Amino acid sequence: MLDDGQPATTVGHFVRSAATTARLLAAGQLSQPTTHLARPLRFADGTTSYVFRETVADGVSTADPTVLVVRFSLRMVGTSPWWHAAFRRECVLHTPLFAGFPGFRSKLWLTDLQTGVYRGMYEWDGAGLAADYAETLARLLRIVSVRRSVRHHIVAGVRRDALLRDTTLVTDGPGWSRLIPPEPAASRSA
Repeated sequence: MLDDGQPATTVGHFVRSAATTARLLAAGQLSQPTTHLARPLRFADGTTSYVFRETVADGVSTADPTVLVVRFSLRMVGTSPWWHAAFRRECVLHTPLFAGFPGFRSKLWLTDLQTGVYRGMYEWDGAGLAADYAETLARLLRIVSVRRSVRHHIVAGVRRDALLRDTTLVTDGPGWSRLIPPEPAASRSA
């Protein structure tokens, strides 16, 4: 764990991340690919989330690939489509809160329009670094999220893009974090 959970220390982690993110942006090492935009991802709990943004750290290698899935429901947004649309637009401003953490490689930003649940599907270099980030993020998210909606799940040894291609790479873990195969094309058009 990065710290003892004290608010000042947590803020310090985010400040360091923002400074590192600024350096990455200045060096052209962060990008927002559009490859996965609007892609539906089905989860074992019966929900479907859609990718609305992607952030990637470019030009860095990954020795210990780890997938981190985070979920939360925002308290102030409720079920308002307008507030959800506003959040999806402004959340690009949150990039400095994660992209500069040690081990960050990529993030898919996901929304479930039916339930109002947001997810982040990340790739990290190292399960310990992913856990440190997830615990720090959870302290921030709990302030603005519906009680007990903040969760995270870590899967070591798996690359995010490999999991997107083959959902059978991960067969355990909570349903809200576990991908299942896409819906067959025939049933989507029906």
